[in-house]
Amino acid sequence: MTLSSASLITLPQPSTNGGLTLEQAIAHRRSVREFEGGSVSLAQLGQLLWAAQGVTHPRGLRAVPSAGALYPLELYAIAADSGDIEAGVYHYRPDRHGLDRLVEGDFRSRFAAAALRQTWIERASVILVVVAVHARTMAKYGNRGRRYVAIEAGHCAQDIYLQAVSLELGATEVGAFSDAAVSRLLRLPEGQEPVTSIAVGQPFSEHPP
Repeated sequence: MTLSSASLITLPQPSTNGGLTLEQAIAHRRSVREFEGGSVSLAQLGQLLWAAQGVTHPRGLRAVPSAGALYPLELYAIAADSGDIEAGVYHYRPDRHGLDRLVEGDFRSRFAAAALRQTWIERASVILVVVAVHARTMAKYGNRGRRYVAIEAGHCAQDIYLQAVSLELGATEVGAFSDAAVSRLLRLPEGQEPVTSIAVGQPFSEHPP
């Protein structure tokens, strides 16, 4: 069901003092594709989004480096139902540290079908989709701007991985998907292109944190 108007959900303030050191998070980072199901909390989702694109400076600078501070990335979340967030498709607003709810419903299986039918993705608690607006960077840097956007997307994905480890969650980047199908699922406006995604969930206990 498409909502008649987007409603902003304010996320809890992100923590800047996690339980793991950066070195520990790097050492424990693994791609986890086996999830126990369940959901992530609103605070955990907010922390993941903040690590990827959150504002970290009064001048509006963000958690990842960006050529010319142009920030060509948009983040979307395909979330399962949980105690404090309803299943649906959401758009992250770094300036407000909030979520616009765009579509109601559980679309994880639809994303999995678009991702070459990788059914393990359906058990992820949330799928974070990194979307590029290349024009923001290319207006200044020309064709080289595409390279800069790809570099920034890599920084974004790695930050999500490391934040997931710190939250004792599992994560795996998913780059194999139909761009057109994912664009339709997210209702992307013209000029926005999905470039990668990260499936995040509660790992089976045999996986290290």
